[in-house]
Amino acid sequence: MPSTEANTVPDAQLGLTEDEIQLLRYHQTQANSSSSRAASRASSQGRLLLDSSSLAALSRHLDRLMVQIQQRIEYLSEQSSMVTMQQYDHAGNLIDTADSEIARFHEIMRQLDELELDFDRIRHIRDIVRGYRQRVEELDRELEHSTSSRRDREGHSSHRHGHGHSHRHEGSSSTRRHRH
Repeated sequence: MPSTEANTVPDAQLGLTEDEIQLLRYHQTQANSSSSRAASRASSQGRLLLDSSSLAALSRHLDRLMVQIQQRIEYLSEQSSMVTMQQYDHAGNLIDTADSEIARFHEIMRQLDELELDFDRIRHIRDIVRGYRQRVEELDRELEHSTSSRRDREGHSSHRHGHGHSHRHEGSSSTRRHRH
């Protein structure tokens, strides 16, 4: 468990409101439910897992969620326009219907407000997740570069040492070839 905690950050330190933290925890669990027990465990402990695959899964999940919310906003906006047009057309003749349509319109507007708020929260969370994902990927690249540079240096010094031996062997084997 210590290795998992070393790759996490407390979600309360991400600069999110309490509502956004709750959304992050919920969606991190949703995004990683099938792919990573460590991410789910970290989320249940109020932490965000910082490995690139968990952050990528969370980012993809939040992108899909934002598209769904955007589609729902568009649908509700169309419904709102339809209600407004219906209200306008029938206002003079249908006072009873008008009251229910107005109530429906207010409900749609309330839902739109909630969805827009959720959209903004999720966009904020997604931007933070993308920032962490970029940092993790940069660290991964630096680590790979550092590891490969170290291997190149170690391989280069042993290659020089081994290279001297190969000349002696080549000389003796080439002499043997000429004798046969």
